[in-house]
Amino acid sequence: MSNTKALPLPEPAEAAGAAQPCCPPLTERPFTAQEAETAARMFKALGDPVRLRLFSAVASHEGGEACVCDISDVGVSQPTVSHHLKKLKEAGLLTSERRGTWVYYRVEPSVLAATGRLLTMTPATG
Repeated sequence: MSNTKALPLPEPAEAAGAAQPCCPPLTERPFTAQEAETAARMFKALGDPVRLRLFSAVASHEGGEACVCDISDVGVSQPTVSHHLKKLKEAGLLTSERRGTWVYYRVEPSVLAATGRLLTMTPATG
């Protein structure tokens, strides 16, 4: 007889630290102090070449998510990869979900769209 108990997996939106869209386009209006903090955290996280490679690996991975075991070949040790993934999560760029012994990372579509809009030029109205 087994003492194993199946635990329900949280939905991605319910996961702790779920990524949220950042900010309005730079050309829409001046940022609030909070929006500027959020955008700066995001840009700082992406300013590291290893983090940018990891972010790209997750974003471009088949199925829209990647196991850490599939993306850790970026020229640094596994603990360093984990550190960089943590920084990307803290910046709101990634979400993660543990499945057994592996952690799967995802870039939420709303975050990718908002990140793209952030640097998009919008035509002036008036």
